[in-house]
Amino acid sequence: MSVAVVPGSVLGREVSRSVLREAPGQPVRGVTRVRAALAGLVRSARHELLSFDDPAGALGQGVPEPFLRFAGICVRTAAARTTTVRRIAPRHGLTHIREPWRCPGEARVTDSIPFKIIVADRSVAAVPLDLDLHYNGVLLIRDPVVVQTLVRTHRAWWDSGDDLTRHVLPHAMPAHLQPVLQAILAGLTDDAAAARLNMSGRTYSRRVGELLAALGTTSRFRAGAEAARRGWI
Repeated sequence: MSVAVVPGSVLGREVSRSVLREAPGQPVRGVTRVRAALAGLVRSARHELLSFDDPAGALGQGVPEPFLRFAGICVRTAAARTTTVRRIAPRHGLTHIREPWRCPGEARVTDSIPFKIIVADRSVAAVPLDLDLHYNGVLLIRDPVVVQTLVRTHRAWWDSGDDLTRHVLPHAMPAHLQPVLQAILAGLTDDAAAARLNMSGRTYSRRVGELLAALGTTSRFRAGAEAARRGWI
């Protein structure tokens, strides 16, 4: 039963769904009970919280806005309390997030995810009863063999995913240019900015040129206005 599933494989999807159908656990239904169960799971994590998540998956599914906000609060709470938070999301699921690279914790993106899941300290997992929406009910799993299987599945997807901090969505500012933009907005000289950012003057000048090119201007003054128009600041 302890199987590392290879992302994208037909066998992987079949094994994943088979594991979840047969996994012993405690079903939780009803919005109030589901919220309490998920909040308790996140609070219980002390060392690690793993998840497969699709931020856009609940859109158009009739999930109330308060529950969507609750999901975001859970992630931020976990990042503040837990040593390691690792989220995996499909690329299409990030299109409605304004600045996905600023999501709390570590995050990677893949072409797809096998199902939604939350695993706390590799000891208990919460899986949606329909595999897609926690809102419709969850299965709390404590069986160590099943939990470790899910952890290995997560690790396989994580190893094949792209680092979100280097994954730039259309019209989004590259993460490595954020400090350069802030230095320009602060009115720092090139020498002062380079020293503050711990880079050579040549590297800083090159990144300024890269930023201006990304903004479609040669003027630093206009760069600030264009960055504001795009929602980068």
